[in-house]
Amino acid sequence: MTKLRTRTAALLPMILASVGVSVGLAHGDEGMWTYDAFPTEKVKAAYSASPDQAWLDRVQRLSVRLDGGCSASVVSKEGLVLTNHHCIIGCVSNIDSEQTDYLNKGFFTAKREEEKQCPGAEASILQTIGDVTERVKTAAATATALDEQAKARRAEIAAIEKECVGEDSATKRCEVVSLYRGGQYKLYTYRRFQDVRLAFAPELQAGFFGGDPDNFNFPRYAFDMALVRLYEDGKPATFDDALNFSGKGADDGSLVLVSGHPGSTERLRTVSQLSHLRDTFLPFRLIYLSEIRGSLLQHGRTGAEAARQVTDDVFGIENTFKNFSGRHRALTNPAFFAKLQANEAALRARFESDAALKAAHGNPWADIEAAQKANESLWLPMELLETRVGGGSSLVSYGRTLLRAAEERAKPAADRLAEYSDARLASLERRLLGSSPVYSDVEAIKITFWLLKVREYLGADHPAVKAAFGNRTAEQIGQDIATNSKLADAEARKALWSADAATLAASTDPAIVMARLIDPFGRAVRERTEKEVNAPTSKASESIAAIRFALDGDSVYPDATFTLRLSYGKVTGWLDPVLGDIPAYTFAKGLFERATGAAPFNLAPAWEGAETKVKPDTRFNFVSTNDIIGGNSGSPILNLAGEIVGLVFDGNIHSLGGAYGFDAALNRTVSVASPIMLEALRAVYGQDRLADELSVK
Repeated sequence: MTKLRTRTAALLPMILASVGVSVGLAHGDEGMWTYDAFPTEKVKAAYSASPDQAWLDRVQRLSVRLDGGCSASVVSKEGLVLTNHHCIIGCVSNIDSEQTDYLNKGFFTAKREEEKQCPGAEASILQTIGDVTERVKTAAATATALDEQAKARRAEIAAIEKECVGEDSATKRCEVVSLYRGGQYKLYTYRRFQDVRLAFAPELQAGFFGGDPDNFNFPRYAFDMALVRLYEDGKPATFDDALNFSGKGADDGSLVLVSGHPGSTERLRTVSQLSHLRDTFLPFRLIYLSEIRGSLLQHGRTGAEAARQVTDDVFGIENTFKNFSGRHRALTNPAFFAKLQANEAALRARFESDAALKAAHGNPWADIEAAQKANESLWLPMELLETRVGGGSSLVSYGRTLLRAAEERAKPAADRLAEYSDARLASLERRLLGSSPVYSDVEAIKITFWLLKVREYLGADHPAVKAAFGNRTAEQIGQDIATNSKLADAEARKALWSADAATLAASTDPAIVMARLIDPFGRAVRERTEKEVNAPTSKASESIAAIRFALDGDSVYPDATFTLRLSYGKVTGWLDPVLGDIPAYTFAKGLFERATGAAPFNLAPAWEGAETKVKPDTRFNFVSTNDIIGGNSGSPILNLAGEIVGLVFDGNIHSLGGAYGFDAALNRTVSVASPIMLEALRAVYGQDRLADELSVK
């Protein structure tokens, strides 16, 4: 493991120095394109073929977004949905127990009645995309001050979403999405599913074979797939169509398309914003994540049950850490960052030479630089007291949600925090009332660690620190909340969900008390951040977006926003600057050859002895040039016939800087091949019922 990590670190400077960063015009297979602006002609020119409108319409209505940050797809007319194992590991943990141990043994069903509901889970399928740019910008233009413009913009967005949802909040979801950093506003309307049930999950070791050494590397042998089912009114949701599985998969060199919900990219951010990420935010987050990971791992070593309880948290933290670590390495690589600077300089030079554009927009880059200066004193208390209050504690999060819901519902819609708008309350309620287990020892660790970091970074004399600590230690407070809060009980949360502000203000539940102590400081720093940082940044970003449109037209794609996108590319390996030719595919025989019996290269229980059951030449994992980012996990990878040829689950090491730029020569998407999914369901797991249900051509 150490050797592989060292090799990875040594490769990164060479990798990043070779990356051709592009943040303006899209080159090669670059781009996470919205469905209403897919570059059909460009794809046709590159591949002599392209999906037509019927293909786009069909795949859109069968692409699924999972709350929690993953993608998925409908693979049967009875609501069966394909995604990654690592995307539903939270569900597995929530329905698991010491007795069942689904994480390590897998979750299998003999009939639909055995499918188990994922607590608090929700899924959405995009129905329509509408342009509300003019309406949002007109509303903002009614105000003069930037913070008042931002308030007017939020109020108009809330009004649009409320009108869209109407009385159908149980089955409909509406979101106004800012694209191009405020250059466009689109209304996304979704079909909403509040009942998501687990149908099949392999063992954690099958889904994450190779562990951390293999993560972001290739060749890979991860069976990172799972199946859930969408339900409506207690019965499986029905669909007129479903995505078909290809039994063959995709050949080397063939065109493939990824339909999914990439979470967030920073390719349209300015150099000053990226400098803040590089120098300030990412180092802080990496230190925080590494330290809390250590605390949780140490607790996990105290026993098998403790290890099971921290598995989901540790898995998520390690994945985030590696992602952020890659981003940080990219931004700290001189050649990489120099190319980002050169791209911005080139855009600014073109802008400066256009008198009309300059007269219309002033100097938006300077405005963002000024906002970043203001952010220097705000970002840290914003992180600790608002964005990540409680440090991941479920109890503190529940307490603040209940407290704020009572306060925000009493306000006019225009004055509410965005997440408490009428259109979004239903989803918030769903997440709050899900029956997820809360482990007191893990809660105490998270709360204690968060409090210690608040005091360490803000100082003992900060009023928020004094309010939170009083005359107690962080350990005493963490233990008190973890032991005595009643909010671990979903029924207790339900009873308080409809309570008024006075009831929450009088509550003695220690999680609510902590939320009440911190909330004034969180609200205050959020208000300042909105006024001094976000509002001027939003205004300047709109100007930069308008400049890009004026100079480059629709050849520019927007940054990822966890909305449905389509990327195109081809199945192909790559020429690694150190390791040489990397082939596009791995095969089943390679799994058994790589297995050593020692973690993390030990076979999952169902795969032990399966070498004679699975055809050795079955395609297992493969790579392609599709442009993806976190959030694309669980995306189907499709051919032009609309068949599933693979399931996206990772990127290669070269893709670590993909948040800021893309290089088709090196960046690769890593997927589970359709042939191994079909064969393993039958030959390894005996899930003929589910395999038969999948639509296969």
